[in-house]
Amino acid sequence: MSDYRITAHGAEETRKLGEEFGKRLEAGSLVTLSGELGAGKTTFTQGLARGLGIGRKVTSPTFTLVREYHDGRLPLYHIDAYRLENIVQDLGFEDYISGDGICVIEWAKFVPYLLPEERLQIELYINEDDSREIIITPIGGKYEEVAETVCML
Repeated sequence: MSDYRITAHGAEETRKLGEEFGKRLEAGSLVTLSGELGAGKTTFTQGLARGLGIGRKVTSPTFTLVREYHDGRLPLYHIDAYRLENIVQDLGFEDYISGDGICVIEWAKFVPYLLPEERLQIELYINEDDSREIIITPIGGKYEEVAETVCML
């Protein structure tokens, strides 16, 4: 397992990175996003949706927990787990994670019990110059080739 580090200068570069992943990920893929508030988690997801051909505006699912988008190449399930810390009841998220589309979980650290061994882990950090340091860690074989392809563009 190797990490890839990318510096994004501005929101559009973060979206473009997400878009490249959206073009390549397959059904049943899980992307976990971590980073402080404002680091670009939803911005990355907007790009991923664009790469899937989703035309609807993608917004944070903070108060709804899950937003579903079905108008692209594959469905996109966007989960915000920020308010789920210490909740262990079954909310049905497993169906999204192993389903027919791509599942993105923001704040995945709050639901470690839901995470399968294989996933694409993305961490976003805000640099002093307001750029974003993005660390991409493919966990499992099916993500390694996709991450290498995107990160070498």
